Amino acid sequence: MLWPSFYPHWTQDKIELVQTHTAYVLLTGNYAYKVKKPVNYGFLNYTTLAARKHYVEEELRLNQRTAQEIYLAAIPIYQRGEQFSLLEQGEPVEYAVKMHQFPSGSLFSDLLAQDTLTPALIKRLAHQVAVFHQRAMVSDYIQSFGTVVKIRQAFDENYAQSLPYIGRGQTQQQLQDTQKYTDRIFTEHQERFQTRIQQQKIRECHGDLHLKNICLWQDRIFLFDCIEFNEAFRYVDTMYDVAFTVMDCDAHGRYDLGNLFLNTYLEETGDWEGLEVLPLYLSRQAYVRAKTTSFLLDDPTIDAENKEQIQTQSQAYYTLAWRYTQLHPGQLVLMSGLSGVGKSTVAQELALLTNALHIRSDAVRKHLAGMSLQQRGDANLYTSEMTQRTYDRLGDLGIRLAKLGHIVILDAKYDRIATRQTVLTQAKASRIPVSILVCQAPFGVICQRLQQRKDDISDATSELLTKQKVTAEALTHEEESLATYLDTNMNLRESIQALAAKMGSVTAYTSSAESPEC
Repeated sequence: MLWPSFYPHWTQDKIELVQTHTAYVLLTGNYAYKVKKPVNYGFLNYTTLAARKHYVEEELRLNQRTAQEIYLAAIPIYQRGEQFSLLEQGEPVEYAVKMHQFPSGSLFSDLLAQDTLTPALIKRLAHQVAVFHQRAMVSDYIQSFGTVVKIRQAFDENYAQSLPYIGRGQTQQQLQDTQKYTDRIFTEHQERFQTRIQQQKIRECHGDLHLKNICLWQDRIFLFDCIEFNEAFRYVDTMYDVAFTVMDCDAHGRYDLGNLFLNTYLEETGDWEGLEVLPLYLSRQAYVRAKTTSFLLDDPTIDAENKEQIQTQSQAYYTLAWRYTQLHPGQLVLMSGLSGVGKSTVAQELALLTNALHIRSDAVRKHLAGMSLQQRGDANLYTSEMTQRTYDRLGDLGIRLAKLGHIVILDAKYDRIATRQTVLTQAKASRIPVSILVCQAPFGVICQRLQQRKDDISDATSELLTKQKVTAEALTHEEESLATYLDTNMNLRESIQALAAKMGSVTAYTSSAESPEC
């Protein structure tokens, strides 16, 4: 397969061979061919021709869900005498996945390294993953993989396999702390996993959704190279997939991109309850990366200098896995101000700087109504009853998630004393710090912004502003002591940065580990 003459189509002069621990990948110029190695690692077994044929076909089927234009066919490789061919001559002796070959530098990991992975691309990715998860297959059999017993097996295996690396990247204390956290979640919070099953969040997911398995080709985003070889790695919680992408951004020091991906995904799906299990999966994905990196320390073909770098990389991942399990006191931020004043802009920027959760009332309202976020609501969506339900849900999410150790920004008008006091009372009872950010701008500027607004989930129009201005209730003396006023008609960068510095970054999935190179 290294000879151009082997292929029944044009190829580049030199066929490039890329090897992984499970496959040979032949790059021919326009097409790539992936042949599985006859290996058995326990979690995958390709040792028989029948197994390799089956998993080649499965790889094609599963990846065509998200990358149909890349994954073209499962093809046999024939042998007649001493000659091998892709043409039907002789008996099939091997099988390959035929794919379109996309240009080098197209992976999201490449874009990140080149500093061209933009917020717009991250938001597109989040929307695409959300749609993929909503359409992913679910069944009673798939749901059975969401039990604590099934999930815990992989965690326990990871810890056991990392024991030889204590003192070589991992520390005894970090291992004990990390395992203590996951053991406690599995023992004391089994209801979280049962709820995920009841909500049908255990689905046929991707299973390996890090940045090297996402590419930008012909201005389209493709998720590829999903897990085909092990059901337990594919029949997982949707948050398992989300955690891979967030962790990979965090591991490279781009917490802002991980935060934007997470908040965009949560807003699109309404799955804020998934945050109850997200730290567990974040820690798991970082730990797996640490463990597999550590395995290279035992490779006799790698020299001492490279092994020193590998140990530094594994140490960063072990530390990242540990930090995801270290909980901190949460806090609440209430946005306040007229529609169009710039609350969401401020909230998103503040979330990026503090790794906060940003929950918009517009998204909460539409999820409660069972509507698409892009669908415009009619009068029924804005009744007093629906508004009360929206604020109740918003406040409940804020309190629950702050208790888990998150900074939570509740992005709504909060222009009535009653809605503010409900949250303040609950927060006080739970000893959760609260701050209020009041956004202001000249009335004419706000009207102009609403008239120019497009591609936004909010249904607010400039006609509503006069009524909002009349009915808005001023902050009480108690609320004033918690408030910061922002003129959104001014340059806000310094003000938001000052707020972020004051708030800190205390979310349950924050890390300050040294960024590993992958």
